[in-house]
Amino acid sequence: MATTEIVTVQRRRKYQWPEAQLNFWLVIMIISASVILGIFSFLTSVQNSLRLGSPWILPYMITTSALMIIFIIIILGLIAQQQLLPGVVVLGSFILFVLWLAGLIETSIQLYGPSGAVNSYCGSRPNTQVIDSQQTAVWLANSSLCADWRAAFAFEIVGTIFLLWMMVMAYQVNRDDYD
Repeated sequence: MATTEIVTVQRRRKYQWPEAQLNFWLVIMIISASVILGIFSFLTSVQNSLRLGSPWILPYMITTSALMIIFIIIILGLIAQQQLLPGVVVLGSFILFVLWLAGLIETSIQLYGPSGAVNSYCGSRPNTQVIDSQQTAVWLANSSLCADWRAAFAFEIVGTIFLLWMMVMAYQVNRDDYD
């Protein structure tokens, strides 16, 4: 009796990621996530020190930016193992895109909303007739908080656009269509 042996050969497909674009995306996103994490953590600590309630956007964006940093760490681990799959990147980028877009919308409402918005307090100047150190400190704190909100808004725009770009780039890598 003759024995037959069946041999299966599995080939793993290697995806060619554009290194420069991927590295640029990683750097910009780690900067955006870190800045947003820092700004909203600071704003939360200010709200807590003043014994005020925090709007839901503060813990939401802290969590979302922390998830972005975790996603980047996972991507870096997959790159190190040469197993970065476009499907994983598209799925993670889409989930984070939706989270960042919701945060961007709420930040814009908090910053530029109809009444009581942060931006409505940003143009106030101290009384020029009597300028003391306490009034100057209040003005500096106010302008610092306004700058923080504006920076967070700007970095959320950048992060949202870059997440959309990553979904497109991963789709093109999946199709071997990236030049």
